[in-house]
Amino acid sequence: MISPHRIHRRSDFQRTLKQGVRIRTRDLDVHRLTVSCEHPHPSRVDVALSGGPWLGMVVSKKVGNSVVRHRVARRIRAAFRSTVLPADAGQSYFVVRARPSAADRSSDELAQQLTRAVP
Repeated sequence: MISPHRIHRRSDFQRTLKQGVRIRTRDLDVHRLTVSCEHPHPSRVDVALSGGPWLGMVVSKKVGNSVVRHRVARRIRAAFRSTVLPADAGQSYFVVRARPSAADRSSDELAQQLTRAVP
């Protein structure tokens, strides 16, 4: 089953990274692309019909080994769910790129950075 608020397609990642606005924090790069039409992909049925926001993450091997990368991804996903998802009912794509220093940050620190990056 595909999670309704996650970006899974490469084209969505690329479009958000190229056309979106980038906000940098100490440990995260947040790219945001707001979609202006009623439904961003009218021909696709795997996209949440209830609207966005949608989240994609880039956590490279520079961040750490598999265990560390997955821990960082879980922390970012939880921060997104608790801060961005309730606050932003608009149709926006977010791609969060973790920097290597994100491995040393707690969940609260990553959540604060994500909250500052997303107005």
